[in-house]
Amino acid sequence: MFNIFMTAVNAILPIVLLIVLGYVLKKIKFFSKEFLKIGNKLVFNVALPAMLFVNVYSIDDLTDVNWSLVIYCVIIVFVIFFLGLLVSILTTKDNRRRGVILQCTYRSNFAIIGVSLAASLAGTAAGAADTVNAVVAIIQAFTIPIFNILAVIALTVFVNKQPQQFDENGMLLAPVKKHTSVKKIILGIVKNPLIIGIFAGLCCVGVRYAEIAICGYAPFTIADDLPFLYSVLTSLKSMTTPLALIVLGGQFEFSAVKGMTKEIIVATVFRLIVAPLIGVGCAVLLSEYTSLLSFGQTEYPALIALFGTPVAVSSAIMAGEMGADDQLAGQLVVWTSLCSIVTLFLTVFILMSAGLLAV
Repeated sequence: MFNIFMTAVNAILPIVLLIVLGYVLKKIKFFSKEFLKIGNKLVFNVALPAMLFVNVYSIDDLTDVNWSLVIYCVIIVFVIFFLGLLVSILTTKDNRRRGVILQCTYRSNFAIIGVSLAASLAGTAAGAADTVNAVVAIIQAFTIPIFNILAVIALTVFVNKQPQQFDENGMLLAPVKKHTSVKKIILGIVKNPLIIGIFAGLCCVGVRYAEIAICGYAPFTIADDLPFLYSVLTSLKSMTTPLALIVLGGQFEFSAVKGMTKEIIVATVFRLIVAPLIGVGCAVLLSEYTSLLSFGQTEYPALIALFGTPVAVSSAIMAGEMGADDQLAGQLVVWTSLCSIVTLFLTVFILMSAGLLAV
């Protein structure tokens, strides 16, 4: 039992310490707000897309992918989204907050904390980390675009609903209609750096498969024929997680939460307890007690990373850009990240104790 406890601690603590380091460095004025702003842009526009590209590009054989896992993840994301929609409507009457709560319920920090967590849960067996990374990369290729599309829908649907307004004589004013251009939405999705990184990786994998189908082998690969470029990409990948976690810690602001306590509690509980209970819990039930699914120590780390991690940092940025309550969104990033220390540890400890994760 002690070995399981220490393994769980060793999986979670490095992530926590990097976040704490970022917060401490910000508090002692080592980081400026401008540095954190630039660091955030560097992570999301350069480092993270490079990491996603390398992860997808490193997939050797798509036939080895457990496609039932991918289908399961996509279905559960939509299930959580619609449950979150109901919860957000019941929680508050403020439309600017409803979209933020909804986004928090389904949109995890899979791209940063999730990748690091899944790798740390892979175990020590030879090639285990690479196998888990390949599984994570495939899931990311489907879920990250879905996350972004659903975020646009979640924020647009509620923000566009304006309350009735009256003039000084009590006459009903014509509502100010805020139409979101479909073209702008599509361009925003297509130009998303994370989606670009994943799509570029899939294109390279497709080219490699075409080469093998035609020639029987791959006469040209980036890793072998452009090693200098591949080295740069792998270097960017290596720096992504620590830099992203440190910047995340530096962005923590414990501002007043007066007037939004209920929303924070509901969204945090859903993100860190309800979502993983649905996503991971249903996977365990269907895999261990039925023949519908067959998941093991390779798949469960990816499921924990997808459904158990805090809300994505980019959710706060998107909320502000689309006219939603960005203050609430920022607080949800802070509180879900802090509380996830406990919930992730308990999740990992329970699954390790049940023999579903490598110790």
